[in-house]
Amino acid sequence: MSRARARVGPQSTTGGGTLDVDRLLDDPHTGIIVCCGSGGVGKTTVSAALALRAAERGRRVVVLTIDPARRLAQSMGIEVLDNTPRPVSGVGSTGSTGAETGAETGEGRLDAMMLDMKRTFDEVVESQASPEKALDFLDAPERLSSFLDGRFIRLLLAPAKGPARLMSAGFGLVTNALNRILGTQVLRDMQTFVAAFDTLFGGFRQRAQKTFELLQADGTAFLVVAAPEPDALREAAYFVERLSEDDMPLAGLVVNRASPEPLGDVSAEQASAAAQRLRRDDPDSLTAGLLRLHADRVQMVEREARLRRRFEAAHPQVPMAVVPALAGDVHDLAGLRQVGALLAGERPT
Repeated sequence: MSRARARVGPQSTTGGGTLDVDRLLDDPHTGIIVCCGSGGVGKTTVSAALALRAAERGRRVVVLTIDPARRLAQSMGIEVLDNTPRPVSGVGSTGSTGAETGAETGEGRLDAMMLDMKRTFDEVVESQASPEKALDFLDAPERLSSFLDGRFIRLLLAPAKGPARLMSAGFGLVTNALNRILGTQVLRDMQTFVAAFDTLFGGFRQRAQKTFELLQADGTAFLVVAAPEPDALREAAYFVERLSEDDMPLAGLVVNRASPEPLGDVSAEQASAAAQRLRRDDPDSLTAGLLRLHADRVQMVEREARLRRRFEAAHPQVPMAVVPALAGDVHDLAGLRQVGALLAGERPT
């Protein structure tokens, strides 16, 4: 299968290498960042961390989630999230870094909201239908029900008599026969019903087209988020190729919750050999157990590094950021700041 070449987004002109998150956030042309990926890889946390870091670097930001979980609200100290943007307190802007990065000057601001799918659908319906059209739309299902319970459906469900002769009579003859049997009112009801749907969903189509164009615009950047696992990275590769097919601007890949590198330079082989020697003398050796854990950690880190290199070889134009896993869950602004710092390549303290 041929691999599509991704359209690398606004943060990079060369493609590949390390994802420069701060450059992406500081670029005044960056208006929308979309975090996408398979389930359970930390998209909500990454989105919130990026939004917080951007706000504290002087940008005015709103972070939007469709995840009904309360993690985002809790981490930002907000009791309820809904369709209304709500300010996040405790966001301290560090100020713009000036012309060197192109970040906005002035105080940053962060709001958060969660898209209420039902409320949004209702609002679109209300915006697209005048009171008169709304009544027509509400009447249409009743017309359809009456229509389906009437002569037409009974005619269609009746046993066919001589279908070959009927088909050979020609389409025009059948249409004339239906008009005589059903009358023109049934056809008018059908036209009214279809027109009501077309009026409503025409607005949906128009909005969908505008949304698609906005997502393709140069001010939009997609970040694919993945876990350092084979299945998740395969899903990430699918997202990268699909974004390329739709000509969406891809900023890079975030490998989230990577295994932190262990301290020291003892290899997995050395640790395993030392653990075996110690256990021969003392089966309950605590040091041997720690060496075994170290060997397992080193092997995990090496395995994840091989997976990342495999992805890089298949998609060399996609910049990458690797975020080490934290010791605990992210539940407040301090945790989000830490994730943002790791996204930007800062070493954990």
